[in-house]
Amino acid sequence: MRASAFVYPWDVVGDPAAARRIADLGVEQVTLASAYHSTRALTPRHPRHRVVAARHSAVYYPVDPARWEGRRLRPYAQDWVAGEDPYGEAAAALADAGLEVHSWVILAHNTRLGGEHPDLTVRNAYGDRYPWAPCIAREEVRVYAAALAAEAAVRPGARGVELESCGWYGLGHLSAHDKTGGVRLGGAGQYLMSLCFCPECEAGYAGHGADPERLRGAVADALEPLWRGERGGSGKAAGGRAGEWREVGEALGQELAGAAAAWRDQVASAFQSEVVTAVRKAAEAQRAEGFRVLLHADPAPHRCGANVGVDPAAVLALADGVVLPCTGDGAEREAVLAPFARHRSPSTVLAANFTVVGGMGGRPAELAGDAAHARELGATELRLYHAGLACEADLAAVRAALPRLG
Repeated sequence: MRASAFVYPWDVVGDPAAARRIADLGVEQVTLASAYHSTRALTPRHPRHRVVAARHSAVYYPVDPARWEGRRLRPYAQDWVAGEDPYGEAAAALADAGLEVHSWVILAHNTRLGGEHPDLTVRNAYGDRYPWAPCIAREEVRVYAAALAAEAAVRPGARGVELESCGWYGLGHLSAHDKTGGVRLGGAGQYLMSLCFCPECEAGYAGHGADPERLRGAVADALEPLWRGERGGSGKAAGGRAGEWREVGEALGQELAGAAAAWRDQVASAFQSEVVTAVRKAAEAQRAEGFRVLLHADPAPHRCGANVGVDPAAVLALADGVVLPCTGDGAEREAVLAPFARHRSPSTVLAANFTVVGGMGGRPAELAGDAAHARELGATELRLYHAGLACEADLAAVRAALPRLG
């Protein structure tokens, strides 16, 4: 069962032992960040540092000036990893260690871009802007994302790309000193708080038969019991993802819920098609034969965030496969994998993504059993999050688990 470990350029640059250490885990591939959002990361083994503060979304390679000339939206450079091309340096070291390198690209998650261009961000029913969430209904955002994906994906030597946040982003966001957990919104509440009411989206709702002001009022009314603490409970809907959507339909009414979903599904589908098409054209131009395009995804179309909600049949007809969150229990794993397994072809990649960092909720000691269960459910590959963040004990558990999977 082919396995790939997620890696940041700063995990490898400046650490001569890093590439071999990752290869010795037993993985065949790495998924290396080429365009990534802001983060603060521990680096438990690096000889020169223990913390990296990536202050804003940035690319880790030298951009092509001609591609971005005259554009208002363009990638941001970084200064926290040494060198002009940290991605390229890390990729070369990893390839020399015998690892196949695939790029890792973040799209609709960019706090600096949103902060500088608030007119292009998601605006909720109350008028609040989400600077971390560019609205993918905006043409300028779509054009930027397609150009970024094409450039950041098809780096020299890369054999494929994994596109994260390739769709709607919403309220959920791991940001500094986050204080949004005081009210248990659940899946339905998260969706309602993530509906966008920018002018483009308001026109889109109207085009699908929903008066945007009526929809806005319905959203606010539906959320009011949560603010009063009258609903919320464990935050999990009975019936999982389907239960979440039933709650949305009951809260808004089927007509409004259906119109909102129709608009958002239309936008997300178009966004994904434009991005994947741009990547494939770039791969063809670079003669990168067999270049694979995967999306981080969730089988519930109403979900948004890093693992964007998609229609499984549609996305597998567009991309070469998906990367799916599988760290949860067996029932959750089945709920994620089964909808995609029904639509796979012999060449489809269904990559089960497991967190192997114990301090982040991962279960590296259970990896062999969890991965075997994922394979029974249709998974064809593994993703391990994250080789650079895990402590040595976590990595030792991975090294012990992978040979048992064959």
